[in-house]
Amino acid sequence: MNLSYDDADEAFRGEVRAFVAAALPEATRRKVLGGFELDKHDMQGWQKALHRQGWGAPSWPKAFGGPGWTPVRQFIFDEECAMAGAPRLLPFGLKMVAPVLMAFGSPEQQQRFLPAIMSGEDWWCQGYSEPGSGSDLASLRTRAERRGDVYVVNGQKTWTTMAQYADWMFCLVRTDAAAKPQAGISFLLIDMRSKGVTVRPIRLMDGGCEVNEVFLDDVEVPVSLRVGEENKGWTYAKYLLGHERTNIAGVGLSRRAVADLKELAARETIDGAPALADPLFAARLAEAEIALDILEITNLRVISEDAKGDRRGPGPAASILKLRGTEIGQAISELAMQAMGENAMPFDRDRMVGEVAGNRDDAAAAATPVAAEYLTLRKTTIYGGSNEIQKNIIAQTVLGL
Repeated sequence: MNLSYDDADEAFRGEVRAFVAAALPEATRRKVLGGFELDKHDMQGWQKALHRQGWGAPSWPKAFGGPGWTPVRQFIFDEECAMAGAPRLLPFGLKMVAPVLMAFGSPEQQQRFLPAIMSGEDWWCQGYSEPGSGSDLASLRTRAERRGDVYVVNGQKTWTTMAQYADWMFCLVRTDAAAKPQAGISFLLIDMRSKGVTVRPIRLMDGGCEVNEVFLDDVEVPVSLRVGEENKGWTYAKYLLGHERTNIAGVGLSRRAVADLKELAARETIDGAPALADPLFAARLAEAEIALDILEITNLRVISEDAKGDRRGPGPAASILKLRGTEIGQAISELAMQAMGENAMPFDRDRMVGEVAGNRDDAAAAATPVAAEYLTLRKTTIYGGSNEIQKNIIAQTVLGL
């Protein structure tokens, strides 16, 4: 494929840049660029603004209401939004369950759920991990017993991102306890307002409660909300995981993080001189930028192949994106902490919530978002399939080891 930008692509970049400048609320932009927490109103509001523009689902084909953009234009859109300080589009509906519904869902499921995902009306969360089943996802224990036209679901999911806001959860459940682990799993769509669903927050290292435990006690789910065939859910789960890992690469976000880091390193000092003037620091920054350039090319290759409509999903290259994308993101955050030095601690949680306030010239106010980003990025090499698991996948499927 041609990875260069032609005149039409650059004109499209200008169109995106102008739209974001006009449509993105200033308060939301300041929160994003300042590293402060977003609430549901911020994120859902931006999704609705994009939908009004016809850009609510940038990666979707026209057949399902998307703009049908080329992979390069999808990438330009993501990059421009990230650099401008727009909220990251929540992947659970747009980039995870939606591709599964497009490929394997019934026409009724597609008509019911896809428009509400694109408009921002429905908020989704992911019911995969369990207390004893993370990277070894096939060992999950949440069970679903069929009783006539419904499944009765019992079990527990954990690390469920944004479940406190979610209207729906796509969930892996065990429907055949006697089958081999991967062969007895089904893929259900669960209304989070159902009787028997309980959400409990988990406090993270940065003091926030982005993730949750979800308890399912005799939750009734209509059989019509099962995606695809019973006991074939592992196939759909693998397809979804490929899209999740591609999304985790986060090239646009890392681009903005590098730009922020350069500004920070020019201001903060190491041994009395700007951090950017330190040869070792500058070398590590250059290494991260080079790695990001390589990741960008790989990301474009993967989304280009996926745009061809292969039902097998992005394939093992998605593991490379997840692996390197999270490592690069962590490396950038580590450099930011190094540039801040002793000002990065103690961590002041109160400065992360509420209105964007505080004197940005104050050391604690400037350092708090840097420390929060560093802390929260520790989890990225674990979720979506740990990086150790990704290395095994690459070794087996790419290198043939």
